[in-house]
Amino acid sequence: MSGDAWTRWPSREALGRAGTTRPRRMLAWAVRTLVLGTLLWGAFDHQHIGIWGALAAAAGVVGAGFVAWAFFRTTYAHRLAPSLALTAVLLAIAVAAQATGFAVPALVIWCGCAVSALERLPLAAATPVAAVALASYSVFDTDAWLTTAVTVVGMALAGYVLRLDAEARGNAQRLLAQERAARAAEAESAALNERSRIAREIHDVLAHSLSAQLVHLEAARLLIERGAEREQILERVVAARGMARDGLAETRQALSALRGDLTPLEDFLAELVSTADGAAVTVTGERRALPAEASQAVRRVAQEALTNVRKHAQGAKVHLRLDYGVHEVTLDVRDSGGRTDELAGTGGGYGLLGMRERAELLGGSLDARPDDEGFVVTLKVPV
Repeated sequence: MSGDAWTRWPSREALGRAGTTRPRRMLAWAVRTLVLGTLLWGAFDHQHIGIWGALAAAAGVVGAGFVAWAFFRTTYAHRLAPSLALTAVLLAIAVAAQATGFAVPALVIWCGCAVSALERLPLAAATPVAAVALASYSVFDTDAWLTTAVTVVGMALAGYVLRLDAEARGNAQRLLAQERAARAAEAESAALNERSRIAREIHDVLAHSLSAQLVHLEAARLLIERGAEREQILERVVAARGMARDGLAETRQALSALRGDLTPLEDFLAELVSTADGAAVTVTGERRALPAEASQAVRRVAQEALTNVRKHAQGAKVHLRLDYGVHEVTLDVRDSGGRTDELAGTGGGYGLLGMRERAELLGGSLDARPDDEGFVVTLKVPV
């Protein structure tokens, strides 16, 4: 046995009552009641005890009970000096009881001190305390030497077994506390991830919708400053209103996504290209339901890509291809090139950057590059 095991206290979880089952608590109270009954019986089982002797015996029983309670409190607090002092008081009470003829209470206190010391004190302190208590018991016990020896060995083993049992219960309590802390940390992490997901959804909806509205409203402002025709200005205002209406629809879709209520991805893309002139969509591979995050990434990239086509390649034909691979889903948005809107520089310019960050969070990638005709945006997300 290592030196640390000799000087180490039983854990507070082992010395406390937390995690103790109801049957175990009932058994503990039964043992305490039995010990108290034995002490009272031994104190008053005398022919000529007298009233003053009875009062003295009662005071001794109450005093021993109070000292025992204080011993349990100090050992729980891991206070060695007070615990040893209280044990010495209990042993002195036992000696006084034996000297005044109360042999049974004295023997019970000696045995109780030995068992409690082995259960609750560091072994370096418990061993000499138990040795003194059990030696006192052996000296004054009137049974046969073999019975006394068996009792002494049984008390020592009982105290050590109770110590091991308490330590096992304490370890179980610590593991339970660690598991609860881990679950709390997981719940907090899940909540933070969910908040981040909600923040991304709100950001994507607002960035896409408001930037598109800004394009048309800024165009309307410039047209007004240039004295353009009413029809031209009205066209931009109507387009901005359409963008606002689309933004509301996207907000509803985002809220549905947050609730886990998503329309099929193919239907969403078909509806998306129906609002854009010269746009088409093709779906290849075995169609299947995607995780919510992957589905939302595809939807947002498709929206952002079409918005960029409106701003940077007006009049271009756009082809969206959604491919369901074995381990990943790929969205390819390709335009044929066109004229740049006069307000193409409006907006924050963070659309594709945000989409790339979203894809990387999912373990995927986003590539945006010009090709021979126009511009290509390719999103790959593992599923």
